Amino acid sequence: MTPRVGAFEGPGAEWDAAVHAGAGWTHFHGWGWKAVIERVFGHECTYLAARDDTGRVAGVLPLVRAKSLVFGDYLVSMPFLNYGGPLGTEPAVRALVAHAVSLARDCRVDLLELRSRERLALDLPVSHRKITCLLDLSAGDSEGVWQRLSSNVRRKVRRAQKERVSVRFGLDQASAFYQVFSQHMRDLGTPTLPRQLFETIAEQFPEDTWFGCAYYEGRPVAAGCGFQWGGEFELTWVSALQQYHRIYANMLLYWAFIERAANQKLSLFNFGRCTPGGGTHHFKQQWGSRDVALMWYQLVAGRRNATPSPHESAFAWGPSVWKRLPLAVANALGPSIARLIP
Repeated sequence: MTPRVGAFEGPGAEWDAAVHAGAGWTHFHGWGWKAVIERVFGHECTYLAARDDTGRVAGVLPLVRAKSLVFGDYLVSMPFLNYGGPLGTEPAVRALVAHAVSLARDCRVDLLELRSRERLALDLPVSHRKITCLLDLSAGDSEGVWQRLSSNVRRKVRRAQKERVSVRFGLDQASAFYQVFSQHMRDLGTPTLPRQLFETIAEQFPEDTWFGCAYYEGRPVAAGCGFQWGGEFELTWVSALQQYHRIYANMLLYWAFIERAANQKLSLFNFGRCTPGGGTHHFKQQWGSRDVALMWYQLVAGRRNATPSPHESAFAWGPSVWKRLPLAVANALGPSIARLIP
């Protein structure tokens, strides 16, 4: 019997139980992200559930619509993040995706994108434009992980330690994180996500969220934010100030996150998504990580076949202009733009 699909109306605990029962679930499938997206970005969230003939939730699919005249109209699971595609039994997943396709066509969106980390039995085309890099950990044995790193990586970490760079963890590092993150984004020529996003994340997921900052002479110079779920940790956002590159503060920051994950007996360190062959990809490979293709299933129904990128010719002028803005101006204008680029 084909599962019945509709908007989820049960308690959040029922949704999360269905998420944790699905293969390939991630932190970003959780019910708490609906409140984060709605509160911070104001986007319309449609969280779908597939129920079997007994009424049990057999699958779930969170969907978020981000719409603008300039950048396009998107239905994404999940925007701003790396994962969020359908979870559940195969019949439930098929029913959820069929419903999502129908919804995308009815709403006339440009692109439906389901960001899965698992290969699914779907008829939709799949984009491999992004990958993630995973490092297997010796759970509880950070020294074992350290010894497997290349001598060049260990040398750079030691250089930062010699320069007396220190790393601090805790939710109280959210402000220092944003100080580094927003400047780094401006320097890249990219509008920054809002400070409110990270404040809301810390409030919504205090047990799962890690903020870490590297300090040099009392100033935060590199910072990261990520999430723990199951036996895995993903470093979702990370930034470093270019003027401190010579002391390798970013290398010490990465090692501090890896060491912490291993000592907390996690088995997998996830470096987050990147573009294959790019500079960020090569940086992550030096840690001994392995590449894993992301399975982003798509229905192209309008003028867009991917979410916006500054590398596109239509937006190529943007980064050069944005880099010249004073930081205060970039931080004031950036969030209203970034919310429309999922």
